[in-house]
Amino acid sequence: MQKENKMGVMPIKKLVVTMSLPMMVSMLVQALYNIVDSIFVAQVCEDALTAVSLSFAAQNMMIGVATGTGVGVNALLSRHLGAKEFDKANKVAGQGVFLAIASAFVFMLFGFFGTEIFFKSQVDESSPIFTYGVDYLSVCCIASFGIFGQVMMERLAQATGKTTLSMFMQLSGAITNIILDPILILGLGPFPRMEAKGAAVATVIGQFVAFGMGIFLNLWKNKEIRLHLKNMVPDLRYIGAIYKIGVPSIIMVGIGSVMNFLFNKILLGFTPTAAAVFGVYFKLQSFIFMPIFGLNNGVIPIVAFNYGAQNRKRIMETIRFSAIISFCIMAFGMLLMWLIPEQMLMLFKASEDMLAIGVPALRYISLSFIFAGVCITLGSTFQALGKSYFSMITSFARQIVVLLPVAYLLSKTGDINKVWLSFPIAEVMSLAVTLVFFSYLYKNLIAKIGRGEEMQNAECKMQNS
Repeated sequence: MQKENKMGVMPIKKLVVTMSLPMMVSMLVQALYNIVDSIFVAQVCEDALTAVSLSFAAQNMMIGVATGTGVGVNALLSRHLGAKEFDKANKVAGQGVFLAIASAFVFMLFGFFGTEIFFKSQVDESSPIFTYGVDYLSVCCIASFGIFGQVMMERLAQATGKTTLSMFMQLSGAITNIILDPILILGLGPFPRMEAKGAAVATVIGQFVAFGMGIFLNLWKNKEIRLHLKNMVPDLRYIGAIYKIGVPSIIMVGIGSVMNFLFNKILLGFTPTAAAVFGVYFKLQSFIFMPIFGLNNGVIPIVAFNYGAQNRKRIMETIRFSAIISFCIMAFGMLLMWLIPEQMLMLFKASEDMLAIGVPALRYISLSFIFAGVCITLGSTFQALGKSYFSMITSFARQIVVLLPVAYLLSKTGDINKVWLSFPIAEVMSLAVTLVFFSYLYKNLIAKIGRGEEMQNAECKMQNS
C-alpha cells in the first residue's frame, strides 16, 4: 500500500517550513557562491566584472529554460501523485530527464557558435570586456549539461516532497564552486590563473557534481518515483503537458533576459561602470530573492498536490502563510540595502565611480522588494495550478511595457540615478496586475473546489439522516 504523502496530511505551517527551509538554506548557499564568484572576478579587474555582468542575460536564459521545464515537471508530477496516478508520475519524470538533455544540447551549440555574436552586440570587439565575456560565457554554455541535469534532479526530489535531498544536491555543487573559485580564477598553487574563464570552469564543475549527486539520491532515496529508460523515450502528450505549464515560465525568464540586455544597453550609454553596478546588484539581490525562490520551490508541489486532491482549505492556507514569509524577507532585504550599501559594494573592490553610481542604485531599486515578494508568491501559485501564463503576462507588462520604457525616458534626463526608479515604478504596476489575476483565479478555480466540498458534505449529511 502507498503511504499517505505528507503534502496531504501534515499541518500547513509545519509542512511549508519543513519543505521550504532546506530549499531556502540551499538557495542561500547558491546566492553565496554567485557573490563569491563575482568577488574573485572583481579582483582581476573591473572589465572582467563587467563582462560577467553582461553575460547574465544569456546565462539567465539558459537557467530559465532549465527551471521552466522543471516547473512543468514539478507541478505535473505533484498533481499526479496527489491524484494517486503513480504510473503517470513516473512517465513525467522520465520525460523531464529527456527534455533536460535535449535543452542542454541546444545551448551547447550556442556556446560554440553564438557567444561572440552576443558580445559584439554590446561592446567593441577590441575591448577587454569582449575577450573576458566570450571566455566566460562559452564555457558555461558548452558544458550546460551539468546545470540542466542538476535542476531536473532537484525538481524531481521537490515534486515528491523530499526537499532535503534537493538541498544536498545544491549544497554539493555550491560548495565545490566556492572552493574552486579562488583556485581557478586567481591561479593558486599549481593551477594556472584563468581569470573569468576560471569562474566559468568552477561553475560548471560544481553543476556536474550536483548533477551526479542528484542521480544518486533520486535512484536510491526517492522511492515515490522510478526512473526507467522506457519513460525517457519522447512522448508528445507528456511533453506538451509539461510545456503547457513550463513554457510561460521559460518565456517569463526570457523576458527578464531581454530586459537585462536592453537595460545594460541604456546603462552603457552612460558608462561601463554602470553596467558593472547593475551586475553587482543582481548578485547582491540574489541573497534576498533566492530564499524566496526556495520558499516557492517548496510551496509549488504543496499547492499542486492539494489541487490534485481537491483540498481548497490547504491551498489557501499555504498561499497566505508563504506570502507573509515572503513579505518579511523582502522588507529585511530592503532595509539592508538602505543601511549598508557602501559595505556591500566594497565586497567587489568598488572604485569611487562605482560607489557614486552604486549606492543610490541599491537604495532606489530595493524600494521594489516589498511588492516583489507578494508577486513572486502568487506567481508560484499560478504555476502550481497550471496557469503559468498569468505570471508570463505580468512579467511582460512589468519589464517590457513599463520598466524599459520608463528607464529609457528617465535616461534622457542625463541623470543615471533617476534610471533606477524605473524598478519600483514597474513593481507597483506588477502587484496590481498580479492581484487582479489572482482574484480571477480564486473565483473561477479555487472557490469551485470549496463549493464541491460543501456539496459533498451536504450529500453525506442527507444520506446519514
